[in-house]
Amino acid sequence: MVEDFRAFSERKAREATSAVLVPLDTTEDHSDKFATRSIGNAWTRQYYDGLFHLAMYGRSCPFVSLVFVQSKNGNTGTDNPDELGGGPLDKHLVYEGLSRVGVDAVLAGAKTADDPGTFFSVWHPELVALRRELGLPRHPAQIVVTGTGRIDPETSRIFNVPEVSVFVLAGPVGCRELERAIADRSWVRLVPMSGEDLRTPLEYLGREYGIRRISAVGGRTTASALLDQGLVQDVCLTTTDRYAGQPNTPLYVGSRPARMTPIVRKRGLDREYPMVFEHLSIQT
Repeated sequence: MVEDFRAFSERKAREATSAVLVPLDTTEDHSDKFATRSIGNAWTRQYYDGLFHLAMYGRSCPFVSLVFVQSKNGNTGTDNPDELGGGPLDKHLVYEGLSRVGVDAVLAGAKTADDPGTFFSVWHPELVALRRELGLPRHPAQIVVTGTGRIDPETSRIFNVPEVSVFVLAGPVGCRELERAIADRSWVRLVPMSGEDLRTPLEYLGREYGIRRISAVGGRTTASALLDQGLVQDVCLTTTDRYAGQPNTPLYVGSRPARMTPIVRKRGLDREYPMVFEHLSIQT
């Protein structure tokens, strides 16, 4: 049984407001070289050490940002993200914060989205207020990518919040598997996907549903496909000071690594969770 969404939201807000956050410190700032829109409020500026930068509009396909935490030895795979050592600031300011406060949707692979405890939004009241100031709905739409449809709508929280749209990008097998399971969920829409092509369904979401910005949070296979198809414009990457995670699980598992240039680079000042945060632009 999925936890009542109101109780879940209240619990997430309590966790966010009670977390002890230690600010970031900017070590490099090249943001003036990029076409961006700067967003933030007094609270985010205090902890992020400046404004956060969104890529500007101006293309048919939605902008996609990848958001990842990696260990010191480059691993991103883990059953418990906390073991990678990003700490409270990374979780509440970056991952559940600035990386998605200005987006229309959050995208994840089926394995990530199938976790019963998962729902992609912002929770700290300051971030909720900033999202409202940006003219966006309380919660971003949820996008799930699956080839086979191996996800259980009965137990996945994402599929059980009627006020939030869900788009499932699925191959033929996935569509057949899920069509009956979501028949009584009018807020869930299947978007057919041909092979590994993600551009066509994302363009459809932009054209038909006004999805212009997407935060993509995993997994590695989906992230690599987005990179290989030229759909990613920037990456929010936190590198911790821990040797952790499942071995040999880098962010990118394709054959054509993208060239990345820092927009900003910051270091964490929390001695318990030392890390480096990089906002990187993908160079095409």
